[in-house]
Amino acid sequence: MSTLRARWVRSLAAEHRKRPDGKVVTGYHNSNYIVPLGWRLALLLGTRPRARVKCRTPMQAVEVVPRIWPRENEVLAAVTRHLEEVPRCLVDFGDWSMHAYHAGDPLSERGPQLPVAPVLLQGLAEFFARTAAIPKSELPPLRPDWPDDGDTTGFLHWLIDFTENWVHRPHREHFATLFEAVGIRPHAMADFKNRSPRLAERPFCLLHTDVHRANIIVDGDDFAVIDWELALYGDPLHDLATHLVRMDYDKDQHVKMRALWRAEMERAGFAAHTVGLDTDLQAYLDFEYAQSVFPDIMRAALALPARAMSDDFDVATEQTFRALGRAAEPLELDVPDRRKVEAALRDWHAALPDRG
Repeated sequence: MSTLRARWVRSLAAEHRKRPDGKVVTGYHNSNYIVPLGWRLALLLGTRPRARVKCRTPMQAVEVVPRIWPRENEVLAAVTRHLEEVPRCLVDFGDWSMHAYHAGDPLSERGPQLPVAPVLLQGLAEFFARTAAIPKSELPPLRPDWPDDGDTTGFLHWLIDFTENWVHRPHREHFATLFEAVGIRPHAMADFKNRSPRLAERPFCLLHTDVHRANIIVDGDDFAVIDWELALYGDPLHDLATHLVRMDYDKDQHVKMRALWRAEMERAGFAAHTVGLDTDLQAYLDFEYAQSVFPDIMRAALALPARAMSDDFDVATEQTFRALGRAAEPLELDVPDRRKVEAALRDWHAALPDRG
């Protein structure tokens, strides 16, 4: 793109961000402003006018999940060549980007815990197999310290070390009294790593790592999985585990999804990706429950307003208690009762510097 053309695109795109007829959709990692695309910018970007687009701006947030590729658009460039339903990045300006918009509603808006339709379960299993087929050669380069392809134990250890070194330890001081009061030991993740099993070798592939109901956009019989900023290259069982946990399936659909995932992987020629499924998946389920206890509790505590009322503490207590319950077995926690959890949140909140 020529310099003059690039300036024109940026100028027109900036005008779209200022339009008053847009819709704001905010998540943990990005703020999205959805607007119709004007004809001049559509012509420059090679897409159709009046289609809706997302003006996507990264948000400053506590880093609680790994990001090995800083630019989502670089991942999308490979993904959208193979998964045509995934909205592509139209233009990336560095500090924000403009993406195509997939019509439909997030699955989360249809009921956060309702059973998923069988046809969608099947489609999601196929999605994982299609994602696994995206060639490594088309993806952005991996960081130098990345585990070797097939070193699933090294991959799991890398995830555990990230949680300890970038999530738990940097925030331990601020949340120390809260963590200790609810039973989270200072070396909980280190102990978890020492207990983690040696895993079977499996080929690595592209992983989305965040396929949950809010990232599944459904439009009639069609759907698309959006938000690829947390994509990794690693053990396919990790992608399955994060999906199973974050979808919050009931027991029957949990079992069904595992079976469909295996069947679709094998049908697509990726039987090697399913080796050790029956034994190793539990290690990743345990990790997902273990790592999530830190961001879940931190978010619950940070969401308390300065003048928190009883209802605010009720919500924070329920979120914290649920996170502790899910992490209790993998981290070997002695979980206190709800009354003690609420007292811990109240004490931590009262001790904040701006509460004096």
